This record gives sequence, C-alpha cells and structure tokens, in this order.
Amino acid sequence: MKGKEDELTVITGAKELCQYILVVTDRSPKKFRFTLVSRMQNYALDVIENLYLANTILLKSGTSEEKVRQRQEYQRNAMVTLRLLAYIAMIGRKCQCITAKQHSVMADKIMETQRLLYAWAKSDQKRIEPG
Repeated sequence: MKGKEDELTVITGAKELCQYILVVTDRSPKKFRFTLVSRMQNYALDVIENLYLANTILLKSGTSEEKVRQRQEYQRNAMVTLRLLAYIAMIGRKCQCITAKQHSVMADKIMETQRLLYAWAKSDQKRIEPG
C-alpha cells in the first residue's frame, strides 16, 4: 500500500481541511446541524471526491481531449466547492455556529487547498499545451 508521501499535496490538504471541519462542527449548536453543519461537512467531502476523481485520469502522451476536459472539470468542481465552503463557513461564523478562531483556521485551510489546486491545474495545463 502506498504511503501518505505518495499522495498529491492538494489531496492531503483537503483531507486535513475535512478532518478539521468534522471535528469542529461536531461541537456546533444543535440548531445548525441539519443546515450549516451538514453543508460544510458535505462540501468538504465533495472536494476530496472531486480531487480523487480528477487524479484517476492520468495525463500522458496520447490522452484524449475528452479525458483532459473531464479532469479539468473535476478540478473546477473542486474549486467551486471550496468557494462555497468558504461562504458557508463565513455564514457559520456570523450565526455563531463556529467560533472566530475556528473560522480563521478553516479559512486558512480552504485558501491553502485552493492555492494547491490552482497550482495543480496550472501544472496540468502546461503539460498538455502543445510544445
């Protein structure tokens, strides 16, 4: 079995974000559990799912344009979901579903995951552009 060091950094970052959200939201007020909490948790899991799906499509010479577009679509979906997660986290902070400190940590982890995802997509773009 491959170790953690073989995993893409963006996936590792997304997993850390998800784990943090799951732990933090476990202590959120009950009145938010079926709205904000479930959204944050589901978005965090959706990001990981899209990253794994994108990573299953290997870019190598001869990869069809369809496969390339599909990988890019998964990456875009992950980025959009991260933006939605950031928005829901902000709403969660305003509604006192999460604390200011928790929101700050969450926002930092979201931004770092977005940065890593952007770098991955940009690297892919350089690899597939005709020389």
